[in-house]
Amino acid sequence: MIWLLSGIVLTSFAGVPGLFCNRESLRGERLACILTLTGAVCGLIAVALVLNSGGETYLDLPWSIPGGTLALRLDPLAAVFMLPLFLVVATGSVYGLRYWPQRENPGNGRKLRLFYGLISGAIMLVLTARNGMLFLMAWEVMALSGFFLITTEENKEEARRAGYIYLIATHTGTLALFALFAMLDHTSGSLIFPGAGTLPAAGSGLMFLLGLFGFGMKAGLMPLHIWLPGAHAAAPSHASALLSGVMIKTGIYGLVRFTSFFAEIPAWWGWTLLLLGAISGILGVALAIAQHDIKRLLAYHSVENIGIIALGFGLALLGRSYEQPALMILGLSGCLLHVVNHGLFKSLLFLSAGSVIHAVGTREIDQLGGVLKRQPWTGALFLGAAVAISGLPPFNGFISEWLIYLGALQPLKHPTSALGLAVLTAPALALIGALALACFVKVFGIVFLGEARSKAAVQAHEAPLSMLVPMALLLVACAWIGLLPTTLVPLLRGAVENWAGIDGGTMLGGSFAPLGWVSLIGWLLLALLAAVGLWLSRISRKVPRAIGTWGCGFQFSAPRMQYTASSFADFLVRLFHFGLWSERHGGKVTGLLPGVTRFSSHTPDTVLDRVLFPIFLGAAWLCRLLRACIHNGVIAFYLLYIALTVIVLLALFIL
Repeated sequence: MIWLLSGIVLTSFAGVPGLFCNRESLRGERLACILTLTGAVCGLIAVALVLNSGGETYLDLPWSIPGGTLALRLDPLAAVFMLPLFLVVATGSVYGLRYWPQRENPGNGRKLRLFYGLISGAIMLVLTARNGMLFLMAWEVMALSGFFLITTEENKEEARRAGYIYLIATHTGTLALFALFAMLDHTSGSLIFPGAGTLPAAGSGLMFLLGLFGFGMKAGLMPLHIWLPGAHAAAPSHASALLSGVMIKTGIYGLVRFTSFFAEIPAWWGWTLLLLGAISGILGVALAIAQHDIKRLLAYHSVENIGIIALGFGLALLGRSYEQPALMILGLSGCLLHVVNHGLFKSLLFLSAGSVIHAVGTREIDQLGGVLKRQPWTGALFLGAAVAISGLPPFNGFISEWLIYLGALQPLKHPTSALGLAVLTAPALALIGALALACFVKVFGIVFLGEARSKAAVQAHEAPLSMLVPMALLLVACAWIGLLPTTLVPLLRGAVENWAGIDGGTMLGGSFAPLGWVSLIGWLLLALLAAVGLWLSRISRKVPRAIGTWGCGFQFSAPRMQYTASSFADFLVRLFHFGLWSERHGGKVTGLLPGVTRFSSHTPDTVLDRVLFPIFLGAAWLCRLLRACIHNGVIAFYLLYIALTVIVLLALFIL
């Protein structure tokens, strides 16, 4: 436990020494980086010791605050969520030295590093707290730290708007969690988390709905995702990596930990998560395809991947409800492994996108183009992460989605079971993967290929080594899981045992999920790709360099002849018009010799911009109207209010 406590303390207060340094001094940012790296190493040692022992490490101390003891537990289930946390925090800290240097950002650099460390330590506390009061306190510190990260550039209206929406959303979810823990205290008789499978299912329906709302709001599960796109777009890129890759997973952790308390799982819990997961996955990736801002696009992919995680967890809950161990193990293993995988490849995507933004100075996809010529290493790293998030071998996204696919096909072995509809998880997941691939073909093609679309894109330069190395480490981690998935079996086995008390190791490595064969296929595919690449490299040397590429009949190509983000995605966006309600402008070509025409599209968030904002604006209008009617400046009306109040009070007292 000393290693874990050291990691929490060092990481949480890594940014404090910088507050006492000069605004433009390099000493504070370097010290913050060293403390963060040391804290991450301590945390990794704690996780390794727990996994090696197969048990857990704990701390129980007296606590004067109402609610019991200061209880911390690090078990294999928490360790699954800890691993991406330490990797992302450490790589992001090094990356930030050149991405957000103190000398170039004297007004907010110290603030960024202070809350970057504070949110990291708070997440560690959330994942290890076993007391409801401590959990909520850490949850609130995490929420407030996230607000200050999002509003790092508080001078920008976009950042302030995103921060306030996030603050409202996260505190709304926290209110639901207060009610949830109050009900847990009433049921179990203590704020200490009960053991797995120790609570009865009777009366748990309302608690599940409260947990689904509170934790789902943090996770960004649709339609509770309203804060997520703006927040991830407004924050600095390495902070966005932490928010998207790690912080939102605390919502998933809360749901997983909460459901483990109950001996029986009602079937409607699993069906609800399957439905919400399918909606989040499909609409999340459809909204991503329609975006022009590269960071908003990546943010909507977080909604998509939370949907995939929810699909896996929904299958696990159904496996518990219908007593199908294989379904439960495969679903939960796929869910937890995708938590790790998404933390890795989504962080890499945000960091590589940040490298492009740092070099070009814009997030608009249509202002980029041809970046691969100027940033070849960044382009290669982005491409690797894009392959991983699309669920393609040989990277890690394929492994977790493969486990969920296997779980979704388990009901076919019991055709008369009520689980039959769960098979639809497979085509839903396939649709999500196909749309994700289309989206990243669009992003990579428009951003990295073709010709530069602006002067800033022409002048782009490769990121420095201190930004490239952290990204390369994340890509290595993605490749490790994709090529050596059997090394994760002990971690997943321990997490499954924590959650349900069933050993899933043999099923994950055996006939249910032949990870050994998957690993072999991944290595063969990698060898094939290397051989094809070597062959193409050799024959390309023989091609005369003076011969131009076929340009479809155009002798001189120009940037305006290229696809824009709107035109590339228009077909898919129109297919999902029922859920996106996109605004399309221009684009109609008529006649044999058409004149100059332009096409553009805009896709506001369906829930926030199309539903919530109109409702709140209408409510504000009614309140203003009511205020104008009541406070009209006529003394006779004020006397009438007093008289009516007296009459009502007399009537109440008489009755």
